[in-house]
Amino acid sequence: MLLNCRPYSRSRSCSTAKHYAEQLFLKKDDNKIKKQDAPALCDLHCCKDEPIRNGLIGQKPPSINPERLKDFGEEDYLNGDVKTWEMKIVSRNEELLRDALSRIPQSSNRTNLSSSNKLIRFEDISAAAFKIQCGVQKTPCMYSRLSKQYGMDIYLKKEFLQYTGSVKERGVLYLLTSLPQDQQRKGVIVASDSNFSMAVAYHASELRIPVFVIMSTSTSPARVKMCREYGAMVISYGTTAKDSQTHARRLAQENAYLYLEEEDSAVYLSGLGTVGLEVYEQVPKLDAVIFPAGGHCGLLAGSAAALKHLNPRISVIGVESENFPVLQQSLKAGHPIEDQACSNHHFYGDVSGLCFGSNSLQLTGKLVDKVVAVREEDILISILRLLEYERATVDAEGAIGLAALVAGKLPELKGKRVAIVICSGNLELHLLQQCIARALTLDNRVCRFSLVLSDSPGDISKLLEILAREEARVLDIKQEHTFVTSELFTVEVTCTVETRDKIHTAQLRNALLERYPTAAWMER
Repeated sequence: MLLNCRPYSRSRSCSTAKHYAEQLFLKKDDNKIKKQDAPALCDLHCCKDEPIRNGLIGQKPPSINPERLKDFGEEDYLNGDVKTWEMKIVSRNEELLRDALSRIPQSSNRTNLSSSNKLIRFEDISAAAFKIQCGVQKTPCMYSRLSKQYGMDIYLKKEFLQYTGSVKERGVLYLLTSLPQDQQRKGVIVASDSNFSMAVAYHASELRIPVFVIMSTSTSPARVKMCREYGAMVISYGTTAKDSQTHARRLAQENAYLYLEEEDSAVYLSGLGTVGLEVYEQVPKLDAVIFPAGGHCGLLAGSAAALKHLNPRISVIGVESENFPVLQQSLKAGHPIEDQACSNHHFYGDVSGLCFGSNSLQLTGKLVDKVVAVREEDILISILRLLEYERATVDAEGAIGLAALVAGKLPELKGKRVAIVICSGNLELHLLQQCIARALTLDNRVCRFSLVLSDSPGDISKLLEILAREEARVLDIKQEHTFVTSELFTVEVTCTVETRDKIHTAQLRNALLERYPTAAWMER
């Protein structure tokens, strides 16, 4: 349901939202709810009589038992000679995570889940892995065809295969299932079009929690439609993100909704940290794991806590954009940097976000071995590489880990076994087209040149013969007769051609300059 709310129609939007929540509650049978606990997640997703959810097929997936990982050798695990048992989470630990929200101090500018001073423990991540195992995909971590090109064994953890296309589902699902039942009945509200909001929209709907998403009027229609299809009530309000956030806080206060914002609470970081558990379990004898970083470094921090507990010798590396070195500056300053200029362009997503909490920063400074920055050009080429070699369509946040290898920023990993987390695949179609075109140019596979020919029959055909002989594919050719600064009766020809690689481009350039010395090669 989509409402277009203006500032003067606040009462109407509030009453409609309240009616939506009441109707949703009627579908819920309170007699089936346990007295003290939230609804069991496995009951919601793994029931025999219910439709299959989130791509799960038929039977319940195998349990993730991360506390067993250090108790047996990699060879035994690979040979299957391991006895498994069901993991039982101690009640005190689960209650600690469940009550974390109520004990987190409130700050002046963030009204939801502020940072806790307590760093997450391995037991917290283990509890999260156990609780969310039926609600999110255990994504594959597969050997990549890019390994030979970069001289190392590369394994790609394909988190973009989650239902909403983002790793944020892990933290969101654990966060929602940890809410008190009373708050689950009242509902939650978010105010953005980020991957976090999409994950909240989907999983809250699956858990029968009323969910409201406030988006600005400048939000892409495709994002609005997708969020609505996940089951959220979408309200279009304001022209900026700040307007949407203000309206969401007002609705939360008036209707007792919980206003959610992506922050580094222990519960959220524990959910994200389950990625580290799975990577360790799926790839034996790991040397390094590469994660996206930036201001929203919860995935990096949470996974580092798991990996360093299991094997302190594994290098954990974060990668962020040179245009927004938020994490590096925050680590250098010793506190989150909040005045860093950030881009509103959807291409960067969370890569350009502000550093949102001290918990993530402390974990990163303590556990992460290295943080590197890459150029926008390297990110674009990484998107192209993943599309060509892995048939994976990812966004900047998903491709930035590979960009560190493309840019040659990690020469120490040559010959080693490396896992890269591909965390997001939500690139809009119009951006995808622009990214591919730009990446082909940066990769020296699409080039353009211009030259002046006499305006006589046969001259252009001779040019095309040279291009055919050099095996260059003509993408576009234009002729200019009128606005030509050279002598009369000449034509300026501009060609756009596709080549195999940088070497092929150099060969074509030499062949053209030999025949047409005045040819001008247009730089990228």
